[in-house]
Amino acid sequence: MRIWLLGVGVLLAAGVAGCSESSSGSGGNVQIVASDDGAVEVIVGGEVLFALAATGPVARNFRDFPGGIGAIGFQRVNEVTDPLSVLSVQNGGANASVQYANADGSRTATLTAVALDDHLSEFHLEFAGPAADSLSVGVRCDDVGTFHGFGMQYNATNQRGEKFALFVNEQGNGRDGSGGINAGDSHTTYFPMPYYIDARGFGALFDTRRRVNVDVCATDADVAWFEVISGGAVRWRVFHGPTVLDVIRQLGDLVGRPSQPPAWAYNLWLGSQGGRDVVLDELDALEEANIPASAVWVQDWTGVRGNPEGGFGVQYLWEPKETCNAADDICYPSFKEMVSGLHADGYKFLAYVNPFIVDPASVGDAADPARFAKRFDSMEDMGLLVKKDAADGPTETYRDAAVPNFPQLSAHPDFSKSETADFIRDSLANIVDTYDVDGWMADFGEYVPFDSIHSDGSNSDERRNAFPVEWHRVNRQALEQARPDGDWVMIARSGFTGVQGVAQIHWVGDQQTDWGELDGLPTVTPALLNLGLAGQPFVSLDIAGFSVGAGPSTKELYMRWTELGAFVPVMRTHQGADKVNNWRWNSDADTVAHFRKFTYVHCALMNDFMMLAAEAETSGAPIVRHLMLVFPGDAETWNVSDQFMIGDALLVAPVTEEGATSRSVYFPAGIWYNVWDGIPVEGPARITVDAPIGSPAIYSRNQDREDLRTAESTQTYENCR
Repeated sequence: MRIWLLGVGVLLAAGVAGCSESSSGSGGNVQIVASDDGAVEVIVGGEVLFALAATGPVARNFRDFPGGIGAIGFQRVNEVTDPLSVLSVQNGGANASVQYANADGSRTATLTAVALDDHLSEFHLEFAGPAADSLSVGVRCDDVGTFHGFGMQYNATNQRGEKFALFVNEQGNGRDGSGGINAGDSHTTYFPMPYYIDARGFGALFDTRRRVNVDVCATDADVAWFEVISGGAVRWRVFHGPTVLDVIRQLGDLVGRPSQPPAWAYNLWLGSQGGRDVVLDELDALEEANIPASAVWVQDWTGVRGNPEGGFGVQYLWEPKETCNAADDICYPSFKEMVSGLHADGYKFLAYVNPFIVDPASVGDAADPARFAKRFDSMEDMGLLVKKDAADGPTETYRDAAVPNFPQLSAHPDFSKSETADFIRDSLANIVDTYDVDGWMADFGEYVPFDSIHSDGSNSDERRNAFPVEWHRVNRQALEQARPDGDWVMIARSGFTGVQGVAQIHWVGDQQTDWGELDGLPTVTPALLNLGLAGQPFVSLDIAGFSVGAGPSTKELYMRWTELGAFVPVMRTHQGADKVNNWRWNSDADTVAHFRKFTYVHCALMNDFMMLAAEAETSGAPIVRHLMLVFPGDAETWNVSDQFMIGDALLVAPVTEEGATSRSVYFPAGIWYNVWDGIPVEGPARITVDAPIGSPAIYSRNQDREDLRTAESTQTYENCR
C-alpha cells in the first residue's frame, strides 16, 4: 500500500502500476457507461453497482460560521448555487468521461471514471472557472439501495433518509440537536468517514480530508448528495465487492488495517481510580470475589480535576501525580514501584493520555502549574503548537478555552511540523521506558480549532480531520519504540480515513449513563457495527457509560451494559464521570455475582476472539459483525442495527430498554440454540424471546454452546488472566 498527501486530501493508491484518471482502464470484467442525461454506471459482470444520478455536479459559494463548544455545528449564509449540466459524454469500455458546464459557460467540469481492475474503480471530477466553496456530486438512490456506514454513527447502520455533516467532532452530550454547549446531534461523531457500503455488495470512499455534507436520499428521494467543502478536485473510489466483506477488505487494502492486540487484551480490563490505595484495594476485592482480570487501567494517574458539566475528570499530563498536596488529594506515590508490584501479581497496567497541552498560566496553584510548564514551555519554544492571529501583530500560540478542561486553557500540537510528532513520540515512549506501563487510552483528538494556523499554511478543516490519524500514529510509534515485541495496547475513540492503518483498538466513546436512545446504552451496538464496517474490527465500550446523563447509573443499567460488554473483544469497565454515585461491579452482592458470571463467559470466548482477530488483521473482517455480512442474501438483515454476530456463528441481541425482560430478535435461516438453556429456534423468523437479567438473548448457530452457560464452573481463574 502507498499513501500520498495530495492537495485537498489523501490519494490512496492501490498499488496498481500506472493507474490514474487518464488510464484506459484495466478492469476486464468491468464497464463504465456514461449516459447523455448525466448518469454514470459501474457495471460488473453485467450487473449495475454504483451509479451517479442523472444530474450534473453543483458548485456553491457561501460563508460558513462554526458555532458551539465541543460538538461544533455550522451556520451557512449568502449561499449561491450553480448547477452544471452535461455537455458531452465519451465511453471507452472500462472508462468514461463527461464534460459539464453551468448556464453561462463560465464554470466547467470534467469527470473521468476508470476501472483500475476488476475490484476497484476511480472517479475524478475537476472544475475550472470561478472559485467555489464547495462541490457536490449526486449518487443515484436505487429503490433497494442502502447507505451503510459513514464512520462511527450511533443512530443506525443504514443512513438512507438522513442528512448530516462529516467532520471530526465531539460526540456531544445528549445528542438532541438542541444547540446547547456540547449537546451535539444524532450524527456528531468522533470518527466520521466519507464512505458507505451498499448491502448489495459494493461501496464508495470519497478521498478527501475536507468536511463533507451528505444528504442521503432525504431532500431528493432519488439522489444522495455528497458535498465536499472545497473548490478543488473531487476524487472517490468505488469498491466492487462482490460481498460486503469483500468491500471491507478492499477498503483495508487502500487505507490499512489495525494490528491485533496481544492475547491478554481479550480478558477483563478493570477501570479503577482514586489513588494508589483505592486502586490496590479494588483489585484485592476483585480477587476476593474470584473475578479474574488481566489489566487495570487508571485514568487519573496524572491527578484529578472537576469536569465543567459535572463529575470528575483528570489532569491533562503525561506523567504520574506522585505527591498528595492535601489530605483529600488523589495521588500515586512510588508510581513505578506500584506498577512493578502489579506486574508481579499478574496484572498489566494501562494509563491515560490525550493531546491537550495545558497552559501553566491557567492552572491553579493547588494543581501545581510547574508540572504543566515543562511540556508547554518546551513545545512553545520549539514552535510545535498551532497559532492564531493576534489582535495586533504576529501570530501567537492558540490558547483554547473551548476545551473539556476549562477553565484551564489548552494548546494543540501542530502536526504539520515533523518535529512535533518526534517530540510527542519520544515523550510518550518515555512513559513506558520510565514506568513500564503496558499501554494507555489515547483519548480525544477532535478539538483542533477551525481558525487555527499551522506552520505549513494548510487548511484547518483538513487539519482537524487529519488530527486523529496523526495523534494515533504518534501514540503507536511511541509504543512500538518502547515495546518492539508488541506487548502493548492502545485504545482510541477518534478517527478519520486512514486511522485504520495506525490504530489498534477503538471504543465507542462517552455515552451517557442512561437508557436514552440518542446518547445512552441503545447507541452502543450501532456504533460497534459501524466501526466494523469502517474497517476497525477491534472494538470496545465503557461498562456502563461515562457522561452524566439523566442521573447516575443504576443496578439494572450496569448489569445490561455488562452483558453487552462481555460479548465484544475487549471487555472493559469505566466508573464514569460521576464516579462517586454511579453503580459499580461491587455495589451489591447480586451485581458481583452477575459481573463474575459474565467475566467468565467473556473468558470462554477468548479463543473465538483470537481466531477472528487473526482473520481481521489480514482481511479487516469485523469481529462484531453486522448480520448482512454473514447472510448477504437475506434483505431482512440489512436494517438490523440492534443485534450482531460474533464471527459467523454467535448471535447477540442485547437488551437496551429499561425494565425489559424480553425482546424481539431476528433469526436468519438456520437452527439457533439459546446458549443459556440449549433450546433451539428456527429461522428465518422474527421472534420475541425471553431475556431476563443474567440471560440476555444470545444464540449459537447450528450447534449448542454449552461451554458458555457453564463458563463460570469450567473456566479457571488463572486461565482467564
